[in-house]
Amino acid sequence: MDRIDAIALFSGGLDSILAARLLADQGLNVLCLHMTSPFFGDARQIPYWQNAYGLRIAQHDLGDAFVELLRQPAHGFGKTLNPCVDCKILLLQEAKKIMLAHGAKILATGEVIGQRPMSQRRDVLNTIMREADVKDCLLRPLSAQHLDVTPMEAAGLVDREKLLAIQGRGRQEQLALAQNRFHLAKIPSPSGGCKLTERENARRYWMVLEHSNDPKAKDFDLANTGRQFWLNVGETFYWLSMGRNSRDNDALRALRSEEDALITFPGIPSPVALARYGSQWPDEILKLAGQTTLSYAIKALANSSRASMNVSCQSSSRSFVVEANRQSGFSLPDWETIHTTLKARRRRQLAPENEYRNTSSE
Repeated sequence: MDRIDAIALFSGGLDSILAARLLADQGLNVLCLHMTSPFFGDARQIPYWQNAYGLRIAQHDLGDAFVELLRQPAHGFGKTLNPCVDCKILLLQEAKKIMLAHGAKILATGEVIGQRPMSQRRDVLNTIMREADVKDCLLRPLSAQHLDVTPMEAAGLVDREKLLAIQGRGRQEQLALAQNRFHLAKIPSPSGGCKLTERENARRYWMVLEHSNDPKAKDFDLANTGRQFWLNVGETFYWLSMGRNSRDNDALRALRSEEDALITFPGIPSPVALARYGSQWPDEILKLAGQTTLSYAIKALANSSRASMNVSCQSSSRSFVVEANRQSGFSLPDWETIHTTLKARRRRQLAPENEYRNTSSE
């Protein structure tokens, strides 16, 4: 299939599956686009999805572009650290580039009016469409008959009568469509699929956003791995990631950059820890990191609370003897503390706008 008629955003959820299948049923050649980042998407599932749902799916890495968005979302965050409106705008902007590159005329999503309170209200859907500059190509097949006729429908590229009129938060119509029309053998369970909506992840990510120098996608890959700890000394923040098991330990080794330091305890069963930019850390901070790491070596502590740690950098290696101490100062702020900071930051962002409104009303 060389010709592409439509690009469909594909999350792996039921709505995105149905939207793509509805267009394919009209004889259109559909290329599904699965966006990935440290916060959402799983490219490993693509072979399964293609086989299970009869769709052609390609991955598109959105990592660094999404991190840039996350640093200053124009429409703010949801209940946690989820910039849902800005996210949809970015996804559509990126998808439109790919649509144009393929010479396609249609950009489809599985959005349903009223399904999500932040990003799928009618007014917000219009805002997303306008700011993403996709009015001339965007089609929402599941709710199309509740929306204005699109240029693609008017031109006869798509038969509007074969599109749907679903709205609201229920899933009965989608389930019936999946079972009775498309006969899907496995129907995905409903889930947000975005790590940014979960408080535990938001705690990790916020520290990276606030205290990591020019964060990139690879930094959030690290934040997703193992236990996370931060230590604040004066104006400096030190970031320590610690493995919980052998898989985490291997992942930390793979994520290590040239300026990082790897903390290990040779000869004893213990976690591996990665000190971000640890090659620049003072010895006393590295020792505190070692104390924290050793405190999680439960089996080793049965024999002794002291051990020799190795700090391995790209071009050097050092050793220290440390004593296990979980109260060394490395920790992760709780969600409520971070949420309070987020709200204060949002108020500061809105201050100029509110001042203008107050002046205008006088």
